[in-house]
Amino acid sequence: MNRIRIKAGKNIYKIIKDGGFNFDSISTYFGPAVGPRWLIASGFDLTLLQGSFLGRANPVNLVGSSAGAFRFAAWLQPEAVKSYQKLLDTYINVQYTKKDTPATTLEKITGIINEYLEDDALPFAMANKNYRLIVITSRSRGLLSFNNTLIQKIGLITCFLFNYLSRENIYKFAERVVFYNTSKPPFFCLNSQFRGKCVQLNEINFRYAVLASGAIPLVIKGVHDVYDAPRGVYRDGGLIDYHLTHQFAAKEDEIVLFFHHQERIIPGWLDKKITRRTPDANTLSNVLMIFPSPIFIETLPLGKVPNRTDLVTFIDDPETRIQNWRTAVELSAPLGEDFLELVESGKIRDVVEKL
Repeated sequence: MNRIRIKAGKNIYKIIKDGGFNFDSISTYFGPAVGPRWLIASGFDLTLLQGSFLGRANPVNLVGSSAGAFRFAAWLQPEAVKSYQKLLDTYINVQYTKKDTPATTLEKITGIINEYLEDDALPFAMANKNYRLIVITSRSRGLLSFNNTLIQKIGLITCFLFNYLSRENIYKFAERVVFYNTSKPPFFCLNSQFRGKCVQLNEINFRYAVLASGAIPLVIKGVHDVYDAPRGVYRDGGLIDYHLTHQFAAKEDEIVLFFHHQERIIPGWLDKKITRRTPDANTLSNVLMIFPSPIFIETLPLGKVPNRTDLVTFIDDPETRIQNWRTAVELSAPLGEDFLELVESGKIRDVVEKL
């Protein structure tokens, strides 16, 4: 039982220590923008999905950008497990080449989206009673809105420098746009500190919002003029909200579930090298974070979590990369069961750490 570690913010740590953990207290499940690293979350996701542990008492908000949005869009489908498995298979098996451009890469990512999100299933997804999808995207401003990669690079370098001085400067280069499948904007969007716009999901913009949330600058061409949203070029939501940057809980006893691939939580994509930049205490107060232990990571192919560098390392040997990723998914399959065992046995009180 040493494959996972569990950390909790101050509100949830106390609840768990007092023996009060309950799946019905989970109001939000958050999925970060972590690229292929999401693959090790698959076992945890499928365990919760197959057991219908979330959304039994009240609908749960599934919040994510990029990979997080990709994962959670499957949860709303009529045959959710089948859809999720199709996402896994398609995502792993897509092959990239040295000749790929941001435009051709967008076509390949579009193919993934179209493969597991079917048109005739979207009305069901929109009416799902257990889960509400919330997708975070970034609408580009200035130089970041250009398709030309050289201009984008200049924009990103400038953005990095301004962001280094203050995270607030990120809004000069990108605007947060949240697409939501609820009757009104989600709680965190109503917070006075929220910076951005909110747009309701519908059957027309559903797939485009999910696609846009994963359009990595320089790598994937941005998605233009999403239906019902402000005109512009939409890119990866992780540019602003990379890991965890909001207080998603509306009440002190609500739990924000967060499966992460590592212990460190990074607010924005450009904050990766800024070690001093971390979420504030209020943002973390209701978070219950599960992440793999170093011992588990060592068992994965190459002793690491799958990431985008694999696509470069194995650009001429996609079969090895595909097999490594499949193995990582197989090894990650028991992580959800590990968590359930800790909850059902009450041992979660003994292993939980302060976040």
